[in-house]
Amino acid sequence: MTPPTGPSADRRGFLSLLGLGAVAVASGGALAGCGEKSTRGGATQNLDKLSGVLPEQKTFAGAPKPDILGTRPVPDGYTRYPASLVDAITEKPGAGGAPIRAMVPVWGPAPPAGASNAYLTAINAELGATIDFSVQDGATYADKLGAILGARDVPDLLCVPSWEVEKLARFSDAVAALFEDLTPYLQGGAVAAYPMLATFPAGAWRNACWNQRLMAVPNPTDGPFPWAMFQRKDLLDKAGLTAPKTIDELFSIGQEVTDPKKGVWAFTDIFQMVQMYYKAPGSKQGWRLKADGTPEFKYETPEYRQAAEFMAKVYKAGLVHPDLVASKGGDANALLAGGKIMFAQGGPGMWQPMQAEQQKITKGFNLQPVPLFSATGGDPLAWGDDEPISYLFIKKGLGKARVEELLRISNWCSAPFGTKEFALREYGVDGKHSTQTPAGPAKTDLGFKEIQNQYFFISGRSPVVQPYPQTPDYVPQVMAYSNETIKYLEKDPWDGLKFEMPAKYKAGQVPTEDKITDILRGRRPMSDLDVVIQEWRAAGGDEARQMLGTALTDAGR
Repeated sequence: MTPPTGPSADRRGFLSLLGLGAVAVASGGALAGCGEKSTRGGATQNLDKLSGVLPEQKTFAGAPKPDILGTRPVPDGYTRYPASLVDAITEKPGAGGAPIRAMVPVWGPAPPAGASNAYLTAINAELGATIDFSVQDGATYADKLGAILGARDVPDLLCVPSWEVEKLARFSDAVAALFEDLTPYLQGGAVAAYPMLATFPAGAWRNACWNQRLMAVPNPTDGPFPWAMFQRKDLLDKAGLTAPKTIDELFSIGQEVTDPKKGVWAFTDIFQMVQMYYKAPGSKQGWRLKADGTPEFKYETPEYRQAAEFMAKVYKAGLVHPDLVASKGGDANALLAGGKIMFAQGGPGMWQPMQAEQQKITKGFNLQPVPLFSATGGDPLAWGDDEPISYLFIKKGLGKARVEELLRISNWCSAPFGTKEFALREYGVDGKHSTQTPAGPAKTDLGFKEIQNQYFFISGRSPVVQPYPQTPDYVPQVMAYSNETIKYLEKDPWDGLKFEMPAKYKAGQVPTEDKITDILRGRRPMSDLDVVIQEWRAAGGDEARQMLGTALTDAGR
């Protein structure tokens, strides 16, 4: 699976969930779900108390032995494709009835639909059912999601990326009103009817609970890190430069490589990584505990201010590509691929696809992450968590037989690496969508055109880092980077607690970030940061602080 290039790739412009529990939103009243602690419009769920509703985890006996072990939550890696594949599911999961409506996101060109897509035709034949996909632009997925939830008009299968959940006010109301409770179908030993789903990590299932019930099929993450700093190592090597190991080196190398006359600048917007370098908190989107046990948000910390001052310095020095300085700037990935910038902040998911594509265009192209460092001495700090990539919800009211069919289909689509089902889902029809190489299947042009993770987003899988014939060095490199970086993973004081943040707090996030962007880019003075922080506190920040503090007290921490 190739995820979007980072958690913020499409996290702007979210719509609040309208039309569901509107009175409760306005009044700040309690949610309808039992067991959730409501706090002035927000809700807390203690995931440690949900063991009774979780599926019984089982391993898949046919899984190949990994070549490189990951330090959890980093998944294991495979440098070689299995010589033989296991047929994990022998019976067709579909009942052959009416088409199944599903809505999923896609990043990039939309694939052909229906019978004009040979990949869909092949998978549907294996399923014994027709999946009618509504493929929506991932960059504007929130808009479509908000519209269908507000209208209470959801498809049979709905994929909701985890970053959308974070932004949708009163989402647990929507879950209760619109989606099937999967607890009776999957809890405990009942999941044995869906053995591929039983292989998912317990942490993923815990996060798929709302209102103390199991409400979705999670798509477990294949990597815990939201961001990495990528470098055009091939171009830096030619310039006789090495990756920066300190914040001063990052700035000085940025100055050295920036040459507007040649159309080359050092950076994209790298503020998320700069915050990590200065060790600003990232748990629950930026919270930590002070020495006295009081929650504080990153805006309020000296580390964040240091990061803001450094980023403002980078902008003032003209080290960010001018196409990216505007709030709605250019395509950072295209600029990185074209050698117009040397360093780019992005999600780790961008690494392998860009390397595979650009090495065909630029001889010697070498994209690598910059090893994590600390701007202030001591060990670095890595943001991250094991939250699922997305959740699959089933429409309420379809009836037991239909729900079981949809779960069987999701089970088929969730077959792990090393199975024939996985190979067909990932690579399509052999000889048409992919060709066999000594290192495993490689997609053809038709494969890239027609396969856009459609079935991936109506499933999950026991995550691994799989090999790619086009980039044989990728798995060893990403595993080395991940296993080193995981040593510095930030500890989350609220681990095991799931929050639906107050609506007021959610509504204030994007406007506050926009104000801070203006400060960083020189459109407002740095002295305005204190004013912005005070406005943020009044616009829900203090309400969220109270909620987080109360949650720890209630959990006995």
